[in-house]
Order: sequence, then C-alpha cells, then structure tokens
Amino acid sequence: MEEPVAIIVGAGPSGLAVAACLNRLSIPNIILEREDCFASLWKEKSYDRLHLHLPKQYCELPHMPFPTTFPTYVPKKLFLQYLDDYVSRFSITPMYRKLVESASHDGVAERWRVRVRNTGGSGEAPVEEYSGRFLVVASGETSDAFVPEVKGLDSFGGEVIHSTKYKCGEKYSGKRALVVGSGNSGMEIALDLSLHGAETSIVVRSPLHILSREMLYMGLEMLKYGIPLTTAESLLVLLSKLWYGDLTRYGIQRPQEGPLSLKVKYGKYPVVDVGTYEKIKSGQIQVLPAIASIRGNEVEFENGNSHPFDAIVFATGFKRSTHKWLKVK
Repeated sequence: MEEPVAIIVGAGPSGLAVAACLNRLSIPNIILEREDCFASLWKEKSYDRLHLHLPKQYCELPHMPFPTTFPTYVPKKLFLQYLDDYVSRFSITPMYRKLVESASHDGVAERWRVRVRNTGGSGEAPVEEYSGRFLVVASGETSDAFVPEVKGLDSFGGEVIHSTKYKCGEKYSGKRALVVGSGNSGMEIALDLSLHGAETSIVVRSPLHILSREMLYMGLEMLKYGIPLTTAESLLVLLSKLWYGDLTRYGIQRPQEGPLSLKVKYGKYPVVDVGTYEKIKSGQIQVLPAIASIRGNEVEFENGNSHPFDAIVFATGFKRSTHKWLKVK
C-alpha cells in the first residue's frame, strides 16, 4: 500500500468530509474505523424518530448540498441516504474493524505512527501499523457509551439499556419507563415512549435551556450576520421564557449562563424541543430528580420519593476514548 499523506481516525460525518476534501485534491489518505460501517452512530446506535435538529443548510457536508426535495429538518433515513451518496460520489473507502491502540509522532521521520488492532477476522486480532505525515482525529465526542454507577442497579428486575440501544417505544406500550438524562436524546426518547403509550418519567439533574427549532435557527442566523453572541443569546433566553414560561413548575431549572455560551465553553447543547415540553406540561411525562438508589423494581430519588418501573433507559451520553490512544508529547 502506498503510504498515505493523511491518516483519518473515524468514519463518521466529519471523517467522511475530510476524506472527500482530500480525494478531490488527489491527496492519498486512509480512514480507520473501529466499527463495521461508516456513520455507525447514525446507522446502528440512534433511535428511529431522530431528525437533524438544525436546518439542513447548516448540516451539509463539503461540496455536496442536500437535495432540494429533502425537508428542512432531515430525518435519519434521508440523512443516511445522503451519506451513502456522499461516500459513493467522492470514492471514500474506509477500512473497517480497525481499532486504534496508539498514535504517536516520530519527530525524526516526521511521520505519525498508528498501531491498529484488526478485529475483522477470526481468532486473535493481529496488530497492524500505518504511517503518514498527518493525523486527523475524527472519532468525535460520542466514542464510548457511558452508564453511571447507581446503587442497587444490578438488582433491577426490568430492562436496562443505554440510549444507543433504544430504537422505538412501541414495545414499551403500557409499561412504566424511566429515562435517565435530559439532553436532546433523553428528551426525545421520553417523547417517543410517551407517544407509544408508555407511562414515562425522566430524570433531570442539571439546569438546562429549552429552545424551539425556530429559536435556535434564529440564533444561528444572528451569529451569521455578525450580531454579538451575548446579544443573540439574551434574545434567545427571553424568547424561551416567553414561550415556555416558568420551567421550575415542572422541576426544571434554567442555567445562569446563556445557551450559546454553554455550547462554546463546555460543548453543552440546549434542548431542542420537538414536543416533549407539551407532554411535561400536561403531566404525561413526569420530571424527577436524581436517583438515590434502586431496590428491585423500586427506584428511590433524592427527594425521598420512590416509584416502580419496568424499564430504564440511560441517556447519559458518552466518554471520549481519544486520550487512551493519542500520544502527544
């Protein structure tokens, strides 16, 4: 194999975008992907009702806009179709089942040395080594699913899954379901469960901003045309308060910092409401504080109350794995 100029780790949308740009310039590159497909988070680890939360013009990859026939907020199925077309158009060929174990820079040779475990065959996975002038880390923020330690969780008699295993709420109809985690995935999974007839509760531990799609779009447009971030987010908070009212009535606190500042500083996204708020407001989704402990099917919360559940979905995010293999002096 010809030595690539660039080694890209991760075949999600970002990795595909980098490969497409390099391929257009005939710059040799390889993509190392630990799963058996590209965009595995979208293909294998996301729920069915997922849509892009931003208008499509903010989400398109380089050199290929979304088709004009696609809706403003692209659903999962069409986004995957778009990615398939993108990979085909730019002749992107990821190398699958390549688990990166280490990547370090050789200062003498001026090359990155990347050691990879090939997990695609049977038997013991062999170690391979690749080298290139440049290393692109495109493994994202969502590397390893995270489930927190909860006292008594192992005694729970119902189903326990991470949000990456959740697809649809149909099988939970009539059951008592608890969603732990109030980010966008948690809020939308709670909505999906409620729409499918589950008796749904959601744990909200931390303050959060709730914005509509239209509010978020307005904020992005203001930034695009040079309006200061502090001004833009002050307007967003005002609009959110006018539209959603006092969230403390439902057990939800707003953060002191604005939604755009939280994203810039900490990577924390506001909740983009696609219907969950109305379910909370009407009482069809119950908001609960942090879990204290679990005993059998009974879950006790930090306010001293306890409730029985048949299923728990942990929408508690991910832990990055980059620090485990990227060696930077």
